[in-house]
Amino acid sequence: MQPKLLSIIIPVYNEENTIHLILDKIQQVQLIAGIQKEIVMVDDQSSDNSWERLKQYRDENQGIKISLYQHDVNKGKGAALHTGIKQAAGDLIIIQDADLEYDPFEYNDLLKPIVDGEADIVYGSRFMGGKPHRILFFWHSIGNGLLTLMSNAMTNLNLTDMETCYKLFKADIIKGLDLKENRFGFEPEVTAKISRIPKIRIYEIGISYYGRTYEDGKKIGWKDGVRALYCILKYNLWAKG
Repeated sequence: MQPKLLSIIIPVYNEENTIHLILDKIQQVQLIAGIQKEIVMVDDQSSDNSWERLKQYRDENQGIKISLYQHDVNKGKGAALHTGIKQAAGDLIIIQDADLEYDPFEYNDLLKPIVDGEADIVYGSRFMGGKPHRILFFWHSIGNGLLTLMSNAMTNLNLTDMETCYKLFKADIIKGLDLKENRFGFEPEVTAKISRIPKIRIYEIGISYYGRTYEDGKKIGWKDGVRALYCILKYNLWAKG
């Protein structure tokens, strides 16, 4: 059965300056195979005016389905994703950061293997293909590569970008996982758990990447890398449930 609705999960934390720009882009995207869109945004108790901007945008854009949720306290990106996944109504679910690092016009590239009946999950890789990539931090790229290598060694997958934001799932698969990580451990945890699903079909496709600097608002740092490494070990060795 062909999918009919794509749920776009957007965790939001202090993104008042860019959130309307990414939402404008999402609105402009025409999905293949007649698939419709819903946007599920979860504000993780932002300290700026993100929540007010989200409500204003929803009220001013009645032509697209937008659902808003807000945490009572700051819980982390992973927790925001858990909330969004739980509330999503679509046949398919994709993760979208609230900044401008990833391009929604590439949704159709990720959708195609699923629409064609070839894939159950599609990862968008920043490290393959001929799309544009902003040149930024050497040690970030080394860290991403090492985390992906460690994850692959544990899962027996051959991903090139385990830490990518763009992960597209059939909804029943991601909703069926018991996800625990509330912060930046989401990526290695979900990768470990999908790798153990019998006969799962995981694809990867090259995407562009318009990376941000810390001055632009980039939030991930070396401590998050350490946590990701811990989660690779945890969810592949001693917490396989």
